[in-house]
Amino acid sequence: MAVRAVRGAVQLERDDAGHMDERVGALLTAVLERNALSADDLISIWFTATPDLHSDFPAAAARKLGIVDVPLICAQELDIEGAMPRVVRVLAHIESDRPRAEIAHVYLGAAAALRKDIAQ
Repeated sequence: MAVRAVRGAVQLERDDAGHMDERVGALLTAVLERNALSADDLISIWFTATPDLHSDFPAAAARKLGIVDVPLICAQELDIEGAMPRVVRVLAHIESDRPRAEIAHVYLGAAAALRKDIAQ
């Protein structure tokens, strides 16, 4: 079994803890479903949030989905002028037999514009 990385992002409509839970939960669910993964396949998840998000930790959404024994960490994204606002990004390390080229990176909604080259 190989170690792979899956990228993804979602833009929030507003800085609200409930909304963050909903949108980050949808992102993580899509990452798992599109790559035929379960929580047991997860090694760790790194979350970043743009500096305009203060309402909650994105990792809290993962815990609410039942991802409770996977190491999670949150960090603040660089504050780049002109960058898309209210974005949560994920970098999930997984165990998978899928070739690297078959990993489905997930960019939901407006966040698809961030990585048109790999968004699916």
